Amino acid sequence: MTTAPLISIVVPVLDEAAALPALLDRLGRLAGRWELVVCDGGSSDATPDIARSHAARPTVVCASRGRATQMNAGSAAARGDALLFLHADTQLPAGAHAQLTRALADPAVLGGNFALRFDGRDRFSRVLGVWYAVQRRARVYYGDSAIWLRRDIFDRLDGYRPLAIMEDYDLVRRLERTGRTTCLPGPVITSARRWRRLGLVRTISCWLLIRWLFVAGASPARLARLYPNVR
Repeated sequence: MTTAPLISIVVPVLDEAAALPALLDRLGRLAGRWELVVCDGGSSDATPDIARSHAARPTVVCASRGRATQMNAGSAAARGDALLFLHADTQLPAGAHAQLTRALADPAVLGGNFALRFDGRDRFSRVLGVWYAVQRRARVYYGDSAIWLRRDIFDRLDGYRPLAIMEDYDLVRRLERTGRTTCLPGPVITSARRWRRLGLVRTISCWLLIRWLFVAGASPARLARLYPNVR
């Protein structure tokens, strides 16, 4: 019998004391071989203590603030055959491990993400989800869709670059140039709360503008000024 792969879920957090118990409860109930790694970016609340005392028993890593730095630190502590980077406001489907196991059984598949659904059943969430799916067909996706990849590929790519913003898309661009990826059916469910405040047109315009400026070489500082709530 072939041993199922060990998947390391790397979760960057900052001041997530209120939401972290429910997140770890959900992750602790997932079927499959998982390793949980929580990477704290200098929280001012009890986030690290809550993680250390939780029944899911995650590995807790402390790093400088910034998702790229935190995810690299978490990856360095991870032991899994593959790495899955999960935002604290994104929920994995119950069958996530089975989907990943099937994908990883094909040695040509280097990584990818999950189909994404935004929470809420209103028009805003539905249209935003359709837009995200259209972008994925163009091999454009971001961290809120739970990026995953083989450990050796992550190491070959030298992990995340120390960018204040677009670190996820930067990794995706390098991954897509390296070889074959796949979008797993999932879906993962993520919060639309930040974007709902902007409205549909401004949200999509913001995504397009930031990606265009990033590809054109704009500085992370300039991009961060355009992006709501950079963590």
